[in-house]
Amino acid sequence: MSFVNKFMQFIGLAEEEEKIPASQMVKEAEEPQNDVMSVQRKGTVVNLHTNKQVKVILSEPECYSDAQMIADYLRARRPVVINLHKAPFDQAIRVIDFISGTIYALGGRMDKIGHQIFLCAPENVDVQGSISEFLNTKEEQHRVSQTQLR
Repeated sequence: MSFVNKFMQFIGLAEEEEKIPASQMVKEAEEPQNDVMSVQRKGTVVNLHTNKQVKVILSEPECYSDAQMIADYLRARRPVVINLHKAPFDQAIRVIDFISGTIYALGGRMDKIGHQIFLCAPENVDVQGSISEFLNTKEEQHRVSQTQLR
């Protein structure tokens, strides 16, 4: 019996269920069902081996109005890679602000994977690793090699 049913009975809005002694319940369970067709079960069949393919959306917004389309993809629980190379700097900042708010509201995450390239993943997508560490080490190696050449 669910909590709601118990509460409804308590306040008098639902009829109390008839209590059956345990001895009668055992007798009823022991009686065989002669008619196989009379037994009807309601249930849901769930396939445990589904291979649902997750599609990653690639987006190159050119202005702020393209941000809503990206947010709609995120709301549909699809990961989006955003490349901001085509957007002017002020528009790119506005797009990132809008998308970061969407990501926060959905409980997802946003990772920078390159210069002006971001991976936006909703909560159902698990992102492992970090590319920014690799980028930082490459930049440091480049700087060190440039100073050694001088």
